Amino acid sequence: MNTKALDVLEYNKVIKKLFQFIVTPMGEKKVRSLQPSNDLSTIQKALAQTKDGADILRLKGGIPLPKLHNIKPYLKRLDIGAALNGKELAAIGRVLRATNEVRRFFITLDDEKVELEELYGLTDDLQVLPEINKRLLTAVETDGHVTDEASSVLRNIRKAIATTENQLRDRLSDFIHGNSAKYLSDAVITIRNDRYVIPVRQEYRNHFGGVVHDQSSSGQTLFVEPKAIVELNNRLKQQQAQEKEEIQRILQELSELIAPYTAELENNADILGTFDFVNAKSKYAAAIKATEPQLSVQNDIYLRQVWHPLLKMEEAVRNDIMLGKDYQAIVITGPNTGGKTITLKTLGLIQMMGQAGLFIPAFEGSRIGIFNEIFADIGDEQSIEQNLSTFSSHMTNIVSILEKIDEHSLVLFDELGAGTDPQEGAALAIAILDAVGAKGSYVLATTHYPELKAYGFDRPQTINASMEFDVDTLQPTYRLLIGIPGRSNALDISQRLGLDKQIINQARQLTRSDSQDLNNMIQDLVQKRRMAEEEHISLQQNLRDAEKLHADLEKEYQKFDSKRDDLLEKAKIKANSIVETATQESDKLIGELRQMRLNAGSQVKENELIDAKTKMNQLHQPTNLRKNKVLQRAKRQQEFHSNDDVMVKSYGQQGVLLQKLSKNEWEVQLGILKMRISENDLEKIRVKDNKTKGTRSTLKTARQSHVSPRLDLRGQRYEEALTNVDRYMDAAILAGYASVTIVHGKGTGALRQGITDYLTQNRSVKSFKFAPPNAGGNGATVVYFK
Repeated sequence: MNTKALDVLEYNKVIKKLFQFIVTPMGEKKVRSLQPSNDLSTIQKALAQTKDGADILRLKGGIPLPKLHNIKPYLKRLDIGAALNGKELAAIGRVLRATNEVRRFFITLDDEKVELEELYGLTDDLQVLPEINKRLLTAVETDGHVTDEASSVLRNIRKAIATTENQLRDRLSDFIHGNSAKYLSDAVITIRNDRYVIPVRQEYRNHFGGVVHDQSSSGQTLFVEPKAIVELNNRLKQQQAQEKEEIQRILQELSELIAPYTAELENNADILGTFDFVNAKSKYAAAIKATEPQLSVQNDIYLRQVWHPLLKMEEAVRNDIMLGKDYQAIVITGPNTGGKTITLKTLGLIQMMGQAGLFIPAFEGSRIGIFNEIFADIGDEQSIEQNLSTFSSHMTNIVSILEKIDEHSLVLFDELGAGTDPQEGAALAIAILDAVGAKGSYVLATTHYPELKAYGFDRPQTINASMEFDVDTLQPTYRLLIGIPGRSNALDISQRLGLDKQIINQARQLTRSDSQDLNNMIQDLVQKRRMAEEEHISLQQNLRDAEKLHADLEKEYQKFDSKRDDLLEKAKIKANSIVETATQESDKLIGELRQMRLNAGSQVKENELIDAKTKMNQLHQPTNLRKNKVLQRAKRQQEFHSNDDVMVKSYGQQGVLLQKLSKNEWEVQLGILKMRISENDLEKIRVKDNKTKGTRSTLKTARQSHVSPRLDLRGQRYEEALTNVDRYMDAAILAGYASVTIVHGKGTGALRQGITDYLTQNRSVKSFKFAPPNAGGNGATVVYFK
């Protein structure tokens, strides 16, 4: 995108708004480099990331990111073998801890079934490096201080230092609180040249012996290291040197530990910068109440109630702007101060924001185009003395624009042809607009010249527009009226200012009403088109809601079906347990009877047989079926008869019973096949069909097959996805679907190409095509069966 248009349309001011939401230098770098793109997949990915960020902001308040430093220079030093200091290592540790926290955050989101389109993939590339993270957390504090836990040697050295310092303080306390206190200028212990000293009066400098390290500005006080503590100070100095040497060794060790992972750490920092960037985009969108724009590769622009993002929302006037479908050129005519220029800037800036992956300040359902370039010739009018230079400057810019535009360009002209003779200026404006139209570019132009009103009517793909003016308040309303050319409103204004009514009426008679009638007709057509657009957006929303409801119902039905099978399985297990228990009890009774019979010389008495028979009967679990008419009716309904419609469960096919072959087997007609099927594999069904039973379809219906009309392959590997497609196609054909949708995503395009090759070779496929833009576009394929 050319820098002149970016500057004129104040794109950089929008970018500056993002900086207030940035917390990392990596995110700041991404904001500074943010430019509008003309690549469809790049724009889609950027908008998807912004949408993910907006969803996270709404649900969780944003992605948790602390303030971080730019660690890239530190990593470069590690690559050349240098050792880092404590603050640099602490900065790397903060990046690692932020990486760990962000990864846990997204794992939680995934567990909560929060759907994201782009950011989960970024999270997968984060490297946690737990061992390094733990080592840095233990050894270095956030301010770069090396802790006692960094090594046992350092801990012992610091303990020794603390002991020596305590001894020094004790000895010096004897001086400042004992008999020697009278020789001191102040009863304090201080440090000079990293050694403990006391302030001694000048006249008693030799009383304590030792070394003089400093004196006061007046020369009356000397800072003396008494001879009695010189040895302790020497010991402390040596211990401090050991501490410094050990800290340096630890820093070198930590640097060598991190050095092999500089690439992973740099990648982590870059991804965290992307998350920071996404956070900033979503927070800015929330601040201006922006929405996600739809993309139109045909450059069919429809901005619903759009407003300029740099204006205060409570003061900005919202307008509908349509360009590209019925007309490629809009000519806005009318007087100054009506809002023509801000309308031009709004369209251009909104396009740049959308193509940069930002949400736009407009109502939901708005569409933007995809332009390779946006050109703008917008400038404030200057004084009469500067007209020649102003005109020359505009013409130079316009000449440059005409050399570069094509059918993928959007051109914005403000006061086209101004700064010269009105007649020549109008003719020049018309010629320039014709030249732009000949190249197929999209154009929005403002002008003062009334001659361009006729241009809007005469030229194809061109329409007039104006800014509304309130004759009651004699003030512009800043509302865009597409289809209505601007007018001076001179008669209405004159009447409001008190001009004689007779003069006003005479003037009205001299003006023709045909143009006003035409204006009203065009305005009515534009209004009807806007209503059609709004109705289309509403229907699309209803369709999305219906699809979501259908998916939810299908999911719940699958849960019910799974639960039913689970309960049936548990019932069978329980029944088998009861049968096993009954068998054991009956075996026990039979054994007792046999033992009675075998007893020598004894005969089984009648009452003993009756008791045993009673126990056997008690093993039977009564169902009271005869007394339960509902259960009797249900049992009769489940009995099989010839010509009944049944479902063969093992094949998932419907069929018709022909005849009973044995106690538990039936002959079943399955399409053109006759098969011998066990009753346990049959389920009686009711087919609602006006045809005779002999001609009923035996295909498995979609409801009975539980096969979804939509297969989602996103996140699957190439081979796994193609295997699932092959299985799914067979199931969908048996389910009787006329068409299905395969969602493969956009990605690199490899999976999409693989699916295309598979469908081309599948004999059951009649045709296939990419889904409509509102149903996934080239990220999904609709397949039609023969």
